Amino acid sequence: MPEKATRENEMFEYEIATARRADLIREADRYRAVREAKKAARTSRSQESERTVSRHRGLFTRAA
Repeated sequence: MPEKATRENEMFEYEIATARRADLIREADRYRAVREAKKAARTSRSQESERTVSRHRGLFTRAA
């Protein structure tokens, strides 16, 4: 009987470790995705030239 309990305990620990590993992988993927999105936002902000036009909106006439 104790041998069976030990084997069940080992399987339970293995399942917990497998679930924890999957959680850590998902967490790392989310972290990478957020970091890449922030980097992309910074890059696109620095490349925008349209922002300067918005400050001088009164200098232009409206089109249709």
